[in-house]
Amino acid sequence: MEKTVNIFLFGKKYAVPENLTIMTAMEYAGYQLVRGCGCRNGFCGACATIYRIKGNRQLHACLACQTKVEDNMYVATLPFFPLVKEVYDMEKIPVNETVMMQLYPEIYACIGCNACTKVCPQGLNVMQYVAYAQRGEFQKCAEESFDCVMCGICSSRCPAGISHPQVAMLARRINGKYLAPGCAHLEERVKEIKNGDFNELIEALMQKPIEEMKELYHNRDIEK
Repeated sequence: MEKTVNIFLFGKKYAVPENLTIMTAMEYAGYQLVRGCGCRNGFCGACATIYRIKGNRQLHACLACQTKVEDNMYVATLPFFPLVKEVYDMEKIPVNETVMMQLYPEIYACIGCNACTKVCPQGLNVMQYVAYAQRGEFQKCAEESFDCVMCGICSSRCPAGISHPQVAMLARRINGKYLAPGCAHLEERVKEIKNGDFNELIEALMQKPIEEMKELYHNRDIEK
């Protein structure tokens, strides 16, 4: 018998193996996950979860796919952490700090509490990339936020109501469209995809067993 711990899912007690993540523990307990579980073997940001340990009032936020269960853990999941996503036309936005003033003015209400950085499951310096966005340093903001998975946990802790992932997304889009150097090789490949040059190859791959696809992936030629 594996050593088990007691966890509480939506108020109901379950005994689960101690080596499971919150996500796999939910499935072990009989829950069928049909959303908030997109990655399975990485970070997709869809499984943002809150929990606390019995006897401790502190609430913790995490990603269920990468957080192991603990004894007497009370777990609750949310369908998503709400983020403000402004609508804009990339062909018309100004490429300077005024775009942030227009679309995400709340970033200038940041009080420097660093709660966003402390809670980030990716270990990103969230407060720093928001500071770059405030100053219109979009390239630095894009680089600092590159590994963001848009889980929204940072925004759930922000007293200023900043939608950090959306701010970072805008900075990366500006950087990619207007500031980063062009890549002729990439542009040519995108053109080939749009022309349907790889449709036959993709269809053939989709018919292969999953194990064969994994083998092809791990043994593929990687460009230097």
